[in-house]
Amino acid sequence: MDVSLTLWVLTILGLSALIAVDFFIGRKPHDVSIKEAGIWTIVWIALAALFGIGLFIWGSSQASGEFFAGFITEKSLSVDNLFVFVLIMAKFSVPSHLQQRVLLIGVLIALVLRAIFIAAGAAIISNFSWVFYIFGAFLIYTAWKLIQEARSDEDEDDFEENRLLKSIEKKFGVADQYHGTKLFIQRNGKRILTPLMVVMLAIGTTDVLFALDSIPAIFGLTQDPYIVFTANAFALMGLRQLYFLIGGLLKKLVHLSYGLSVILGFIGVKLVLHALHESGVHVPEISIPFSLAVICGVLIITTITSLIASKKQAEREAAEAVESGEGPDEPHSKDKDSVEA
Repeated sequence: MDVSLTLWVLTILGLSALIAVDFFIGRKPHDVSIKEAGIWTIVWIALAALFGIGLFIWGSSQASGEFFAGFITEKSLSVDNLFVFVLIMAKFSVPSHLQQRVLLIGVLIALVLRAIFIAAGAAIISNFSWVFYIFGAFLIYTAWKLIQEARSDEDEDDFEENRLLKSIEKKFGVADQYHGTKLFIQRNGKRILTPLMVVMLAIGTTDVLFALDSIPAIFGLTQDPYIVFTANAFALMGLRQLYFLIGGLLKKLVHLSYGLSVILGFIGVKLVLHALHESGVHVPEISIPFSLAVICGVLIITTITSLIASKKQAEREAAEAVESGEGPDEPHSKDKDSVEA
């Protein structure tokens, strides 16, 4: 897709305006209700859909298909990110009314850092086509690693700060409590960070680690930097509302890692086939419509099986509680026996 500098500028200005509106709406710290999160989640998805339709009308069907495939992939990967965001919020004991501000700034940091990643990735791909082999192999490895982690019984209910975050805390110092929406405070004539600033940096920098698999994944669906950037932008910009909307459902998506591993492995194979094709080897290439069908199909199946498994697990736990004498009928039976006595 041939994108002019004017279109790039207009797109960035438009996205900046949307971010400003989002910031204006969430400028006052408050507890985000399910209704508010649901409405704005629908708004962001609708905006992404309108953008994709616009690409179809003024661009091409291929560009539109690549955008939707990339957007859905990035959105599904961002849901996996929410698990870590929940751990970060718990780690730093973020007050509920400040969480929406943390996510807004954290996602903004992530968006800027991803733009740098995308620009670097596009430059590398345009000059070195063999990098597709590396991207493909990395995604296949990541898919295998996701499966291993999903099958392990290790406790992952804690968040470990990365080295960058630790070095920032050590250099600037951190206050021992939150000070509203302030990011810095003065203590003994020295400017130090507040916990709010630290958690924003934690979310922003942690997302960069997730970008290591999501950026190669979307480049496996399209090599157009414009589509890669806009798909990432729309996927990230609705992440704050999605956090509050499905926060309670995250633990029920027990098969999400398996679904994401299938998607990443599939895109990894697609990248390797594309690299072979670019090298002159006659191999079949996977089309965007087929990729979109696979990604949507895997996510639908994963969601259904996760909800079924979660429901069965809840029923088993309830049955075990009753058998062990901790069920709701036990106190009633004891009261009955005491009355008879």
